[in-house]
Amino acid sequence: MTYFKDFPRVLYTFGNEENADAFENIALYSDAVDQVRDAVGLYEDYYIQSGERPDQVSFKLYESTNFHWTFFLMNPSLRECGWPLSNSRVDDKAKHDYTGTIMTTRTRLSDKFKIGREVHGLTSGASALIEHRDLQLGQVWIKNISGTFLAGETVTSTNAEGITENITLLSIAPQYNSAHHYEDVNKEYVDIDPEVGPGAQLTEITWLDRLLIKNEEMRQIRVIDNKSIIEVAQAFKEAIRS
Repeated sequence: MTYFKDFPRVLYTFGNEENADAFENIALYSDAVDQVRDAVGLYEDYYIQSGERPDQVSFKLYESTNFHWTFFLMNPSLRECGWPLSNSRVDDKAKHDYTGTIMTTRTRLSDKFKIGREVHGLTSGASALIEHRDLQLGQVWIKNISGTFLAGETVTSTNAEGITENITLLSIAPQYNSAHHYEDVNKEYVDIDPEVGPGAQLTEITWLDRLLIKNEEMRQIRVIDNKSIIEVAQAFKEAIRS
């Protein structure tokens, strides 16, 4: 970003490299942000529309694309997580990041279907390896899948003693479309009994839902008042140089 040109440069050694490189002293960034943000008294709230870029918002608010960096200055969530994505890109990100496949069952899992064992669908003939279990949600995460498991079928595995173990497959879905947790009407996390299910009073929040909610929260930001933007930009540069 262009505002880094005002940072003084220091020698810094990266990793195991022997030679130091000249690099912007971004350690000054935090102090400068605090100095400038505390001095600004005129704020406005802004809601970032789906697909809007920082430069577009800057032009809309200030008739210049040069102040896009102030959104990151004023909003810690943008610095930590980045600019919110468009709705279509959130879907793409969820599918890219959450690539697992999850079986859900109401059968007790605490004493069966251990990690690393092979499972087989009695009706479908499908097979897979167990890579993770979530006992709280009644989930079996699988990999190396061959064939297509069917909801409602019996899935079997053989334990270390050679004993066959069975579960009834309630559902199977991609990770992004599976439950991450459940919430009550107050949007608080709630534990469930995996053998009973969540009940009608709780809401399932999938991995995709969680990403969408976080992305939506990031759309509401604080921006500098149009009348103060020039003063704030200059104050930031002066704080960096001092």
